[in-house]
Amino acid sequence: MSQRLWLLAISLGLLGFGARTVRAASIVDAMLYQADYAGRREPSGLIQIRLPDGGSLAALYLPNPAAKHTIWFFHGNAEDLGDLEPFLLEMHARGFAVFAYDYPGYGLSTGKPNEKSIYAATGIAGRYLQDVLHVPPSRVILYGRSLGGGPAVELAVNQKVAGFVLQSAFMSVYRVMTRWRLLPFDQFENLRKLPRVTCPVLVMHGRADEVIPFSHGEALYDAAPGPKSHLWVDGAGHNDFLQVAGERYWEALREFSRSLP
Repeated sequence: MSQRLWLLAISLGLLGFGARTVRAASIVDAMLYQADYAGRREPSGLIQIRLPDGGSLAALYLPNPAAKHTIWFFHGNAEDLGDLEPFLLEMHARGFAVFAYDYPGYGLSTGKPNEKSIYAATGIAGRYLQDVLHVPPSRVILYGRSLGGGPAVELAVNQKVAGFVLQSAFMSVYRVMTRWRLLPFDQFENLRKLPRVTCPVLVMHGRADEVIPFSHGEALYDAAPGPKSHLWVDGAGHNDFLQVAGERYWEALREFSRSLP
């Protein structure tokens, strides 16, 4: 093949890649955010945090005066506060205060979910936690499960908190499918940001995770600068991690909390 034909082939390949990249960017939000799979049931004690546009964020706060820390739980995809109420109540019964909110478009929160809107909602929820509920960041353990790892990492980078837990989280959105970074853009780039997190980190992941491969958990753990710990659970998938881990999960969470100031 002549040099001219080689250059033409390369140019066409780059144009095709560029077109696919633009298309991927245009449809990724619709594919990524699965808010309609959640139950949209109102949990007991729901809080409505007002937004500047007149909408609201749905939140839940379970205070515990005896608790050393408040766990701020960032939930995964295809679930909301109504679905998670039994788990959050269990966490509260285990000795923690608990705070959680639904991302825009999830549960009873208004708006549309995307990376920017979730970050903005996290900021508003954080100010409510501190200014209205009077829980200072120094007493907060951020906890990001799956998709929730994205906004939790972003907050951990920008605010000094007591500790940070990642459960079944990804390196970044696209790398769940590609493993390596192939595109010039991505969403929720946890792996890139995690080295800037200064608080202690606990990473938990199932070795049999069929949604977000175990290699993501290993990479996130390696990227955390420390102090850090991990809980790897043999036979645990993405949605049965707690059931398979059993008491090992709760003991790891308790020990992590006890290690924090």
